[in-house]
Amino acid sequence: MTVSALLNRPAGLPTMGQEIVDFLRFIVRPKPGPRLGAHRMGQGARVDFSLNAPWWRLVHWAVLLWMVNIFVFAPLALSAAEASGAQHRLDIHNLPWLTALIWAPIVEELTFRFALRRPVMLLWFVPIMAMIMVQGVGPVPILLAGVALLLALAPQWYPAGYRWQAAWVTPWRWRRRVRRLYPLLFHVVALTFAAVHLYNFRHTSINLVLMSLLVLPQWVTGLVLGWIRVKRGIGASMALHAIFNGGPLLLIGLVLHFAPQLAAY
Repeated sequence: MTVSALLNRPAGLPTMGQEIVDFLRFIVRPKPGPRLGAHRMGQGARVDFSLNAPWWRLVHWAVLLWMVNIFVFAPLALSAAEASGAQHRLDIHNLPWLTALIWAPIVEELTFRFALRRPVMLLWFVPIMAMIMVQGVGPVPILLAGVALLLALAPQWYPAGYRWQAAWVTPWRWRRRVRRLYPLLFHVVALTFAAVHLYNFRHTSINLVLMSLLVLPQWVTGLVLGWIRVKRGIGASMALHAIFNGGPLLLIGLVLHFAPQLAAY
């Protein structure tokens, strides 16, 4: 019996420690590959939208993010909120389950991280998804998001000789340029993802330093989600995003159900 079998870990799946080391190396010098070895790896939408890792490994990453945010970054964000008078928009008596578990993981990942392995999508898909994201949950945005995604994925189903290369295959010259600028692209995406979450707060005026501290947890989470997207696929980053959002909401929901008096504090 192999060590992987004893640990109930699929052969080829890196340990959590190895993944953490890979993540730290990656954010120092981001590059659009290669993927981590485990489960189905390769090209195509089916692989890209698969988890490409056991579900419990994504839970491990979610737990790690919760711990880091709770004990390191959340105190800084709370201090910044107190100093600036900013208040979170979350209504604990009307928890946004649909937005947090489905809409945000899908739409935000497609907007911010889909292009990290498909840079040509920066030209048209990302702007469309950004406009859809701003509109919020609704029948029309959901329909538009579905149509945009189908258009983005359609060329892979065409016969090879009839594919619209500009939509699916990035020209080699542009690939080299993107690769040179990739570290900047990756970190701009993470910072933009964090900046968008300033909308979660009500504030009148706040300086740049306090604004940065308010969204430190989202910035770190965005770095991990970006790494997961590149190394595992967009399906894995969507799943981790949903798990990460769901944990705090579940905790709040349990507190409201079993100890509602705590909600007054």
